Amino acid sequence: MQGTYTAFVGQRRLASGTAGDVALAVKRATQPLDQPIIIFDDGTGRSIDFDLRGDDREVLARLAKLAPPPTEATEAPAEPRGRGRPKLGVVAREVTLLPRHWEWLNAQAGGASVALRKLVDEARRASGDKDRARQARDAAYHFMSTMAGDLPQFEEASRALFADDRRRFSGLIADWPTDIRDHIVKLAYSDRA
Repeated sequence: MQGTYTAFVGQRRLASGTAGDVALAVKRATQPLDQPIIIFDDGTGRSIDFDLRGDDREVLARLAKLAPPPTEATEAPAEPRGRGRPKLGVVAREVTLLPRHWEWLNAQAGGASVALRKLVDEARRASGDKDRARQARDAAYHFMSTMAGDLPQFEEASRALFADDRRRFSGLIADWPTDIRDHIVKLAYSDRA
């Protein structure tokens, strides 16, 4: 598992780091606590469960076997591959376009497939910063909903977060518990400091 994770005990941050580091920290902290431990995937802001059964080696081995859930782009095709370039990772999918779109694509150098790949790459480059900012904001909101949904000014803070009004957002969450506040800011703005 790649990425970083953060565990909270109540409103206090317990650990942050790789899946293995956080899992072992949580495992060691599972002696009777007065509040539950919640682990968050920092990439999505959503809570995640780790299987902590067994010794440290077993826990780490299970985590190493976990892979990100398949997406449409990474799922194995149901049928054997036919034409194409499977060694390069090319995957055939259905694309539905209007006739005028197909005419334009087919008139491009290299044909429709090459033109589509170029368009996608160009769009990814052009919107990369916006996409990363949106993903960071969404992760911050998911975490914030779980950990701060009942804190004062949550609704107004959410509006400020989505409006990208950093000054107002920071003011609204200033009185929230320090670890929660700091983690929200880290998720939302660490790439845009």
